Amino acid sequence: MVVGKKRAKLRAERGQQAARGRGRQGCRVRLGCERTHVPGRASLRTAAVARSFGLPTFAGKAVIVGDAEIELGPGRIILILGPSGSGKSTALATIERSCPGSLVVERVRFSPAAAIVDQVAATGAIEASLAILSACALGEPRLWIRRYAELSDGERFRARLARAIGLQVGRSAAGPLLCDEFGSLLHRRAARAIGHNLRKIVTRRNLCVVVASSQDDIVTDLSPDVIVRLFGHGRVEVETRQTRRPAPLSLRRRMRVERGSRRDYHTFAAMHYRATDELGFVSKVFVLRERAAADPLGIVVYSHPPIELSLRNKATDRKFSRRPKLLNEQVRILRRLVIHPDVRGCGLGHYLVRKTLPQVGTRYVECLAALGEINPVFEKAGMRRIGTCPDPPKRREAMRRLDALGIDPTSRTFPMLVNRRADVRAIVASVVYDWYAATTGGGEKRVARQSPFVLAETFRGLIGSRPVYYLWERPAVRSA
Repeated sequence: MVVGKKRAKLRAERGQQAARGRGRQGCRVRLGCERTHVPGRASLRTAAVARSFGLPTFAGKAVIVGDAEIELGPGRIILILGPSGSGKSTALATIERSCPGSLVVERVRFSPAAAIVDQVAATGAIEASLAILSACALGEPRLWIRRYAELSDGERFRARLARAIGLQVGRSAAGPLLCDEFGSLLHRRAARAIGHNLRKIVTRRNLCVVVASSQDDIVTDLSPDVIVRLFGHGRVEVETRQTRRPAPLSLRRRMRVERGSRRDYHTFAAMHYRATDELGFVSKVFVLRERAAADPLGIVVYSHPPIELSLRNKATDRKFSRRPKLLNEQVRILRRLVIHPDVRGCGLGHYLVRKTLPQVGTRYVECLAALGEINPVFEKAGMRRIGTCPDPPKRREAMRRLDALGIDPTSRTFPMLVNRRADVRAIVASVVYDWYAATTGGGEKRVARQSPFVLAETFRGLIGSRPVYYLWERPAVRSA
């Protein structure tokens, strides 16, 4: 009797150990599932339908998903494909029951009071949170500080996916991540882009993900290790594919980079988190399109540079200091890079910059990137990181004076205070004027005609920025 109890205890312990290790260590799951239909008492209508179409009214069994076996494991993506009603949700439920520690994306919940950035990879460094959000096509600061209820349906799906990934990354014995109707709420272009990014995350983070979809256009970019095709009435086919490294986004094969104009930027202005910023004296504009005559997916704007930058002087041994003519001849600044939200995080930003840098026509191209500490897009494009710009003394003094007055520039009431209080407006206007004078000129007139809201938003963008300075130099042409 004692021996029997010991054996039962040992079997239970082994089962628990196996359950804890299944998600990350891998496990095999059988998908076969039948459903028994037990109708209630046949009504007159039920009987009429049964007689009309030759159907029985008694209980019957139906095979939902045929007998098939799949292997889950770290770094693997399993894609379940099939039309509506073919058994995709049933197959996911079977996997969930078989793999302890599974996490279903649709069931991820958010605190209604906290911002999105506080709920994605919340226990780690903020850089990890922002990287996951960007990979899930939420790479915009304005979205990071919103609450879940303030997002659109498509943005909510991306946020749930990001939070689920953050939760699984932080768990040592996590099971697979399960996602039904993957990308069904998104533009098909966006669904393919997120599939591309998910493949990169799974490979880098060694996760296991199972997604179900009725659309097969995501196969190329998702690059699943296993495809389970459901055809309905229990018919199932399993295709095991050779694991590959994430390939470039499929959309890139047809993409074109074309010359644009300042007017093209109006399409993208609202997509940039600093919509009130000025472009300065624009030199050249390039637009990225999926194909000829298609809607633009990205834009890069090159402008004439500000007169003085300390890190430029450091990188060029003060070659352009107090030499504005030489500066305008040899230097341009990459003033704005915007990629459509549908395809962010897919490498199109550095692709567009790398393609256009040689076409600017100057020896040097520089860039001040507010997100440089988070996203190395300009380094990937071939630009050299010089350093982080220090806060100008006048901006530090402006913040000190506002703090002394008990005023927070990020508060909702800040534009109202700029409008009503002359002392606050004077502090703000001084900082904005200096920035205009250094970048585009005409500071006094431009500040005077700005509304309090625009002035406050411009000031917020300036005092919150410690951009990274990048520099690109055209390679020297060797003589024969």
